[in-house]
Amino acid sequence: MHALSLPTWWIHITSVLEWMLAILAVQAFGSRRREGGWRWLALAMVPALVSAMAACTWHLFDNSEALRGLVVLQAALTAVGNGAMALAAWNLLRQQRLSPEDEAS
Repeated sequence: MHALSLPTWWIHITSVLEWMLAILAVQAFGSRRREGGWRWLALAMVPALVSAMAACTWHLFDNSEALRGLVVLQAALTAVGNGAMALAAWNLLRQQRLSPEDEAS
């Protein structure tokens, strides 16, 4: 655990916890609005969460070369997560443009 300072660990850990809370908040928001697209956005956020956990795991073991595959996994999950979130956001926009409730307002 010598690879990162304590303040840097604090930022890493709280960022992961914050992302978990964000996923739950997006899910709750979508449920409250009764819009299924928000559920897809919450699901699309999961690869980024796993990516962050992979990075923290690699740092936990002092950036060991034996765990170099975690860096590749983290990069792949970041790319997949960014693409998934973009698609989920596009889906939300599409659903809101098609929503008849907005026309009545």
